[in-house]
Amino acid sequence: MDARELFEKGGPVMWPLFGLSILSLATILERLWFWFKTTRREEELVERVLEAGSNDEWDIAAQIAKQERNLKPIGRFLYAPLKRTNPDPETFKLALEASAEDEIATMRKGDKTLESIIAIAPLLGLLGTVLGLIRALSGIKLGDLGTAAGSNLVLGISESLIATATGMLVAIVSLSFYRLFQGLIFNQIKLFRGAGNQLELLYREHWLKLQRQANEDPETEFIR
Repeated sequence: MDARELFEKGGPVMWPLFGLSILSLATILERLWFWFKTTRREEELVERVLEAGSNDEWDIAAQIAKQERNLKPIGRFLYAPLKRTNPDPETFKLALEASAEDEIATMRKGDKTLESIIAIAPLLGLLGTVLGLIRALSGIKLGDLGTAAGSNLVLGISESLIATATGMLVAIVSLSFYRLFQGLIFNQIKLFRGAGNQLELLYREHWLKLQRQANEDPETEFIR
């Protein structure tokens, strides 16, 4: 029995299941491409920005983050406070937090789609099986058991289970990638938190140094 025969014997619910499988595949491929671009050389970028900040080269740190802002969430996250001109530490922190929320929301794109597919696909498969059983049992009488009609009943029941198997398969594949993406998001949150805390600490030290210099020489301007 080939795929076309299975599809036809699965009943009318195979069409919405086919649509859900296409939607799931498209979402998975888009997210895989997103994460492939996102996770490449992330730690290297963070190290370069933090190294520039530790050397009080804040213009260089901003430039490094700016170069990656169109490709990586971590680049946009780090660039959000660095693009501001001499922000106070609280403004610097708020810029980091606001940027982190925006980037995490971008990372969660597609989650609701996969969640819906995971919930709906098995139910559609079960509906297909129930409809198949109703169709198979509707013309059977007790006297038909043990006859050729009874054999056809068994065949009809087995074919009605195709929809359930298909729905479960779509849901399992979708769930597997959903869990993978959730793990990647969790790792990104840890990376954002660690990089943001270190960058904020470096900037606070830089800010305090500028304040001390300003107190010693009132004519000193706050510069990066």
